Amino acid sequence: MKRIHHIAFLILICSCVSKPQGDSSIKGSSHVYVMPLVAGENSLIQHIQLDLPEASEPVQMRYIRFTISQEAKEQLESVTIHDQGQAEGFNPNARTFTQRVRPSSSNVEVPVRIRMQPGKNYLWVSAKLKEKAPLDGTLAVLVRDMVDQTDKKYRLINVGHEGDPFWKRKALVLREAGQKAHTYRIPGLITTKKGTLIAVYDVRYENSKDLPGHIDVGMSRSEDGGRSWEPMRIIMDMGKPQDGNGIGDPCILYDPAADKIIVAALWSKGDRSIRGSGPGLKPEETGQFMTVESTDDGRNWTMPRSITPMVKDPAWRIFFQAPGVGIVMKDGTLVMPAQYWDASGLPHSTIVFSKDHGATWKRGTGAAPNTTECQVVETQPGVLMLNMRDNRGGYRTVASTRDLGKTWEPHPTSGRALPDPVCMAGLIRAQVNLAGAPADILFFSNPMSGTERHNLGIRTSRDLGETWSEGKLIDERKSFGYSAMTRIDAETI
Repeated sequence: MKRIHHIAFLILICSCVSKPQGDSSIKGSSHVYVMPLVAGENSLIQHIQLDLPEASEPVQMRYIRFTISQEAKEQLESVTIHDQGQAEGFNPNARTFTQRVRPSSSNVEVPVRIRMQPGKNYLWVSAKLKEKAPLDGTLAVLVRDMVDQTDKKYRLINVGHEGDPFWKRKALVLREAGQKAHTYRIPGLITTKKGTLIAVYDVRYENSKDLPGHIDVGMSRSEDGGRSWEPMRIIMDMGKPQDGNGIGDPCILYDPAADKIIVAALWSKGDRSIRGSGPGLKPEETGQFMTVESTDDGRNWTMPRSITPMVKDPAWRIFFQAPGVGIVMKDGTLVMPAQYWDASGLPHSTIVFSKDHGATWKRGTGAAPNTTECQVVETQPGVLMLNMRDNRGGYRTVASTRDLGKTWEPHPTSGRALPDPVCMAGLIRAQVNLAGAPADILFFSNPMSGTERHNLGIRTSRDLGETWSEGKLIDERKSFGYSAMTRIDAETI
């Protein structure tokens, strides 16, 4: 869970040049990583490469000097310099020189004994955030320059970017691979009217693969805006046999009028996930669209029930929720994003909706062919916009409906505004403070690439989806790429 102020999406990749004062033959570059600093862990913050001419003598570095913000000085446990010589890829387990320092001032001078050889030389810098460092705010750590044994200074200069790309956000790991399960995937996240955060996700016990398999839906709960979390609980488990009887891909929705939380997930009894499902409505024939509910702010949950007979066409192969977050319309209608594979096996994104607080559900028609995981927002009273993962790749497909999915029309931004590598994405509408006044903003999160699941970023729309910002990178690591957002207060997403 990351606390991100909506007015401060300013973290960028920084390409730098090394300007040695006194030896212009040495060239170099520095990459400042756009990654959150994780509480209690070493997080990479910078990569430095110095190139010495092949015919030159080795250079002995004597000092590396940092600039550290006041927040970093107070909240960092240590800063570490990793020297792996001329090995290009970072290996935290390599037997190389490592220098660790506890920051005590804003300008830190670290004595080192690093011998730069002719050719390419690589250094990495990491920082360890204190276990109890607050998630609020940002901090900065930057290698400013290096000094060799002859007192020549090699200053690293930022070029080509507006603003300050060195300010780091902080993060808390909610669930980590290997904690009682092989993998945690597929997030959903909401805020109740009491301010409680409820996170749901797949608990994939044996491996990272999709259904079928041993998968349950886990839930974590926070009463302090995500700063701390109660122990994980399993809220959807279809019992024995565990293997081949999994349930996953959760979608979560909060109904403030009923003060009710609803979580939907796909149950695969045997091989009844996407590939193994067929016509029919029974669990032995097709995957089941299951829901659970909580009416006490996530403390207790009902037993799972199937709404498949209400929403699935028996001729279709499968019908189930789209992972992520559902919404409540202005008139109180509950809406969840959904997806189905028709009789021919072609997938379609759609919605399901309820006008009686989840007692009964109805479905819409397909918004676009060859689309799957989607998210939905209400842009005007009675108007829904569906933002869809498109199997053809490249961009998100977008469509609108004015009649709860009976008919759809392509949105002007469809297939051109939001690059996407065929991945789930996050989408919410939130009223936030913007320039001192309340504003309705759409927030969209996904891997900012048309081909690969890396560079997780957030784009905003101030005109409810007609145009989108260029976007701000928040995490450049490669990953499975799924994301979910929620509004905590008027300042915080």
